[in-house]
Amino acid sequence: MELCFASNNPHKLTEVADVLGPSFTIRTLADIGCTDELPETTGTIPGNSAQKAHYVFDHFNVACFADDSGLEVDALNGEPGVDSAFYAGGDKPGETRSHERNIAKLLKNLDGQTNRRAQFRTVITLVAPDATGSPTEHQFEGIVPGTILTEPRGTEGFGYDPVFLPDGYTQTFAEMPLSEKSKISHRARALAGLVGFLSRKES
Repeated sequence: MELCFASNNPHKLTEVADVLGPSFTIRTLADIGCTDELPETTGTIPGNSAQKAHYVFDHFNVACFADDSGLEVDALNGEPGVDSAFYAGGDKPGETRSHERNIAKLLKNLDGQTNRRAQFRTVITLVAPDATGSPTEHQFEGIVPGTILTEPRGTEGFGYDPVFLPDGYTQTFAEMPLSEKSKISHRARALAGLVGFLSRKES
């Protein structure tokens, strides 16, 4: 089966390809000739995920799935949440995103906090044509609970992986090999829902 994944993020693409396996051919935004900046203006993780998938389907007429993810920290009332990628800036023209600055801001905001509980959350939206060619939408959610450490550990992964310790593990996401992270990550759990749905649809 061929699907477009609405991303050009190489880290995400590697994770997705690892989880989906050889039964699926994944096309990137670049593969379908999409150079547009996809809209992410809904203010919610599920909303942004759906917005991106519908944009690609509407403009390029291809079955597409899009993800949106965020780190939700209890002591910060769910921050950075939908703004995780831009927590320390990078959402304005001329600014660049920085994982390091995002982590530094997160740790500063948690300084002195005893409650360091958090969860990674991913919502994947699949938009594909029905029998009449009209778009149909399906959403799949993946959540991994854990704890925010006081300093980064590990060099693998991306984003907040170096400071996120998933429940039941002694390694951060950034200390795990991709093969291990791909089994338990929030994105992997959402993808499992997508794969299950597509498999049932094909059978």
